Amino acid sequence: MTWSVGVILIVVVAVVFLAVTLHVVHQYEKAVVFHFGKVVGEKEPGLIFILPIINVIRKVSFRIVTMPIQSQGIITRDNVSVDVSAVSYYRVVDATKSVIAIENVQEAINQIAQTTLRKVVGQHTLDEMLAETDRINVDIREILDIQTADWGVLVTLVELKDIQLPDTMKRAMARQAEAEREKRAKIIAAEGESLAATALGEASDIMMEHPLALQLRNLQTLIEIGVDKNTTVVFPGPLMSTIQEMGAFLTRETSAIDKLARPVASESPSKNVSPGEVEL
Repeated sequence: MTWSVGVILIVVVAVVFLAVTLHVVHQYEKAVVFHFGKVVGEKEPGLIFILPIINVIRKVSFRIVTMPIQSQGIITRDNVSVDVSAVSYYRVVDATKSVIAIENVQEAINQIAQTTLRKVVGQHTLDEMLAETDRINVDIREILDIQTADWGVLVTLVELKDIQLPDTMKRAMARQAEAEREKRAKIIAAEGESLAATALGEASDIMMEHPLALQLRNLQTLIEIGVDKNTTVVFPGPLMSTIQEMGAFLTRETSAIDKLARPVASESPSKNVSPGEVEL
């Protein structure tokens, strides 16, 4: 009985000893080894042996970490209050620095990212912030990268995620956009009128050179109207040419009457015949 208890104790001690001396470092990690509190090196991924109490290890992940930057109340350079949130991506590139240079890498990057976001965005106007988001992202990333280099961390990307504007500013921007669209519409309409007037002028010149073209155009318009099976069509004719033709007709008729009246008047001078009348 005593022998079996001793074997069990030996097995338990061996298992505990192996548990505290053998460690598994994953592929995406490195282990920083401390020997009596002093860094002696880094261990690559795999199974490593560590003497308890004498040596201590700290595992550091090299995977990219996604860290949201909470919304910050910022006043832009043109005195507009906005709430801006962002997201940053970083990874550890030096395991030893990330362990001994700073206590909590993630918390430190989160705090410095918030202050950098307020600083960079506050240097731009609202229009610049909305139109030049890519440049602002690059500026924030470069500043963070310089400040975190001593921590063994590389900031790979920073993106502005959400920009909240005051309701009054949203309405003002909506009115501005509407006015801009109306301006474009009026400019396009004016350009269309100019092109139409130019085309009509060229068409009128051609019709003046070829009078039959106007008649052909009138006939084409009648054909287009007749497609709808209209029973009554009010069609404007060429007014000036019609007046000229009527004047020429009246002139011819007056001349003919005068020619007929002269012989009658010479044969009957005693009779009173009013001008323009012919005695039958």
